[in-house]
Amino acid sequence: MATRIRLRRMGAKKAPFYRLVVADTRAPRDGRFIEEIGYYDPTKKPTVININEERALYWLKTGAQPSETAKSLLNKAGILAKVNE
Repeated sequence: MATRIRLRRMGAKKAPFYRLVVADTRAPRDGRFIEEIGYYDPTKKPTVININEERALYWLKTGAQPSETAKSLLNKAGILAKVNE
């Protein structure tokens, strides 16, 4: 099963927040997922990024591919640098 780390949109209309989830690549954006590993809230000032580093590293090392947006969030949190060590 190919897994992907991506964002799941939550929240009200015009007030989104996102959960960072690990999901099967065939699952819909807001559908079934395997595990929630963090969240991202762009509506707050400054933006809030909270990621469980241990679980994110586990999934990246087992082959989960992050989406473009998830990759930038993982990079901001400093997690992608730890995978390559």
